[in-house]
Amino acid sequence: MLFSYELLGRLFVYLAVAVFLITAMVLLLGAYSFRKHKIIFPNFILFMLYLFYSPAKWICRVFFIKEDIVDEILIEIRNAVMLDKFKKTKERRAVILPQCMRSPKCRARCDPILGYECTKCGMCDIARIVEAADKYNFKVFVVPGDSFVRKILKSYNPGACLGVACYVELTESMQAVSKYMPVQGVCLIKDGCYDTKVDVDEVISKMEMCDV
Repeated sequence: MLFSYELLGRLFVYLAVAVFLITAMVLLLGAYSFRKHKIIFPNFILFMLYLFYSPAKWICRVFFIKEDIVDEILIEIRNAVMLDKFKKTKERRAVILPQCMRSPKCRARCDPILGYECTKCGMCDIARIVEAADKYNFKVFVVPGDSFVRKILKSYNPGACLGVACYVELTESMQAVSKYMPVQGVCLIKDGCYDTKVDVDEVISKMEMCDV
């Protein structure tokens, strides 16, 4: 029995070392692809980083690297992999924005299915995005949470989706939604619970590239 426990302990150590080395290798490949804008083994990187998401974050903490780099890699590689299909989708394209982008003074009505209905009052950046969406044939949804995203996917059934969120939420949402349609994601540049910000020009450029 003592031998069995000793063998089990060794196997555990070997497994932990293997996970560490594989995750570190995938992180390096992903970081290279992210920094150089040259994607190497994209599907392998996506699979492995989602599989070892927590160990990858732990490795970043150990080496004093910002944890968000893991999410940045996943988001940018997913964007690159799905870009062509996203651009070719011409009908029922959706932009999903978090309700935290709204102005604290926003008085927009919240529909129980579609989320907040922007009135283009101009108190936040959502109005600019809605105006661009009208121009490029996208429909904007401002949602209070993940449950609304599921409602929108079911009721509107978009052919492609452009999402805006914080790093962690965007990583999770893109993984889930990409199983059903091409996606693109843009991270918030100021996150939090309210009055968050996104690079509006980047969001609009994502829509504009479909207008070809």
